[in-house]
Amino acid sequence: MMNLPYDTLNKKSVLEYAKKLKGKSLKEVCGESILEHDFTGKGNFGQVLEKFYFGYNPNSKSEADFHQINLELKTSPLRLLKNGEYRAKERLVLGIINYAEIVTQSFDHSDFLRKNANLLLIFYLYQVNLNILDYLVKLVDEWTFPSADLAIIKRDWEYIKKKIADGKAHELSEGDTFYLGACTKGANASSMRGQPFNHVLAKQRAFSLKQGYVNHIIASISNEETGIYGKLLSTQAATEKLTIEEIVLNKFKPYYGKEIRNILIDIGLEMKSSAKNFYANLTKAILGIELDKEIEEFEKAEIIVRTVRLKENSMPKEDVSFPNFKYTAIVNETWDNSDFKEMLEHKFLFVFLQIENNQIYLKKAKFWNMPYSDILEAEKVWAMTKDVVSNGNIVREVRNGVRRTNFPNKSFSSVSHVRPHAKDSKDTYPLPIQDTLTEANEYTKHCFWLNSSYVRDEIYLK
Repeated sequence: MMNLPYDTLNKKSVLEYAKKLKGKSLKEVCGESILEHDFTGKGNFGQVLEKFYFGYNPNSKSEADFHQINLELKTSPLRLLKNGEYRAKERLVLGIINYAEIVTQSFDHSDFLRKNANLLLIFYLYQVNLNILDYLVKLVDEWTFPSADLAIIKRDWEYIKKKIADGKAHELSEGDTFYLGACTKGANASSMRGQPFNHVLAKQRAFSLKQGYVNHIIASISNEETGIYGKLLSTQAATEKLTIEEIVLNKFKPYYGKEIRNILIDIGLEMKSSAKNFYANLTKAILGIELDKEIEEFEKAEIIVRTVRLKENSMPKEDVSFPNFKYTAIVNETWDNSDFKEMLEHKFLFVFLQIENNQIYLKKAKFWNMPYSDILEAEKVWAMTKDVVSNGNIVREVRNGVRRTNFPNKSFSSVSHVRPHAKDSKDTYPLPIQDTLTEANEYTKHCFWLNSSYVRDEIYLK
């Protein structure tokens, strides 16, 4: 074995050697020999680092990279914000899920925990069109999960295990869990895997820390201001007794059936109902979070909060919109890497308000993530939308100056549809191919929507 410039049996030695990377590129620290590396693919920065800097061959062992000191090396790209702060470019992958093995393990004795209990994190600045050997390392530090976070991660792991044990590995979704996700790893036929309790093949998945949680790590090790967050979970004891769902819903339930103004009186807070962020602040107020702070656990788990106003018949007043899609982007997506699927695989908190006699009452709050069967239905809506744009076949007819499109409408799917989401008809995005009927090179902004009937039947009433 080659002589290493650090002591593999001494954590301090490994950390000190790792921190020599800060502010430098792989080319700077490894010299010209590194130019001959033959690693390819998305994870090649980490592979090159392991072989040429730390002096060991990349592997997929179930034990930590520096197993003698229980330290696992992980690298991850950063993006730089305009205000000079760093954010995660992506989630942090922590190892392939072995469907056959996980169902025989407990969390405390799992391959996952043995490998990832202590992480040596090396964050580098991603820059478009720059060779990986020239990426600059910006942050290097050890990370051990705080006890409150580990309690949530344990529940997430156990939920993933149970779904596999129930023969539903093919139905896993990142929206199932809070901090620890089961992300797809590989997006082709060869990445399909057998599962122990069902003959249906499942996509290969890996444990990963959600991007929001990685942002929390980055802020912690870079000593960014953390006073912008308010916590729901203050102690380990709280997280061991109650889940995030239980804590949140327990705070909402006392106000069910109450008129919004009376809720604010009970809380002792004055807010203008005309304010754009009124409902977001109402949620924070009910949860006991200061209005000028973000909810730390929601940020870590990337929970999307949606307020839905119901008519007296319990039908939502409006469909639920998603961000506008760009025509030039959707034609280059696959379903597995699409923005729409990524959004649908989040966990949502829906807050339902009902309008009665011109007054607004809180009806219920509910955590939700889209079931597997409905994600398959949403995929059909996305696929038709992509096809329409790709073929320059957006406008079906123009009648009395009104353009009617071939985008999937509510009659196409019980789950979702596509329609405009713009200031006016002149609020447009460019098209990748000219529209055949109108010869337009740009078109009014559109987005995907959840049908109001779907929100009522599958989220509110269930």
